[in-house]
Amino acid sequence: MRKGGVPITKKILLFCDPGIDDSLAIMYTLIDPELELVGIVTSYGNVTKNQATANAAYLLQLAGKNNIPIIPGAAKPVQQEEVTFYPEIHGEGIGPIQPPSNLQYQTYPFDTIRLIIERYKNEIIVVDTGRSTTLATAFILFPDDMKMVHSYYVMGGAFFVPGNVTALAEANFFGDPTSSNFVLKFAHNLTITPLNATQFAVLTQEIVDAISENEKNIYAFMMAPVFEYYYEFYKETVPGIPGAPIHDLLTVMLVKNPTIVDYTYYDAKVVEEIEAKGMSYIDIRPTSKTGQTRVAINLHYEEFLREFIKVMLPE
Repeated sequence: MRKGGVPITKKILLFCDPGIDDSLAIMYTLIDPELELVGIVTSYGNVTKNQATANAAYLLQLAGKNNIPIIPGAAKPVQQEEVTFYPEIHGEGIGPIQPPSNLQYQTYPFDTIRLIIERYKNEIIVVDTGRSTTLATAFILFPDDMKMVHSYYVMGGAFFVPGNVTALAEANFFGDPTSSNFVLKFAHNLTITPLNATQFAVLTQEIVDAISENEKNIYAFMMAPVFEYYYEFYKETVPGIPGAPIHDLLTVMLVKNPTIVDYTYYDAKVVEEIEAKGMSYIDIRPTSKTGQTRVAINLHYEEFLREFIKVMLPE
């Protein structure tokens, strides 16, 4: 999109817990010339908050983007439960890759979230690909500023399909259902990308090999080992899967390419009670009203692949 011949980039403030799929979302956002990453807010989830922060800093340094603020967020959910991490899925760093032990980087205070929003106002797009504890906290601390945000994209949930952390629940909504409910209630212009769509956003070995051989991609050296680590987990848990689903990547891609999925429009909720903790649901009874929240329900895979290759395989 251009205005007066000048390209207009979409400005993203990313809340995340990298983690492999969050890391791929960061890489994609940094490489895509039509997206501008204006801040990264890190928290617990796939890995600890400290590890997520170091992983994000490493990816920024590889891209020469040390000017992008890194803002550490929550270290645990509001329920004060013991946090479960997933090294068998995401490794101790970014899969098998650890940021250098002497990595030095600056972090910014939490109030930087407010400053970023006030700087860009209705241009800012908030994308949350991790547990929603930190984003809910921002809503509590900066309610007026959060109303200035243009739109919200949240990766989470599994609507009438199996979960991935329990039979009923997806990991992000399971990790802090209270905060997820808070965000779903107060976020406007909200798009949810649940497992219904993201589990089909699969990268294959062939695509990853092509990126690994592309000298113009600054992350080429890490694509194969990271993918192979991630894929090993999915081969064991989803027999016959042709690659690894990159849930968080799809969430970022929808900011620029909303038509690569189909949507339904219902306001969503998350179960907080222990028996079905983290289960997301919408009321689709014939007499129920539709809502304002856009929920992705079906992925157009070829379109997804085309957009990914265009960005990650520069000519």
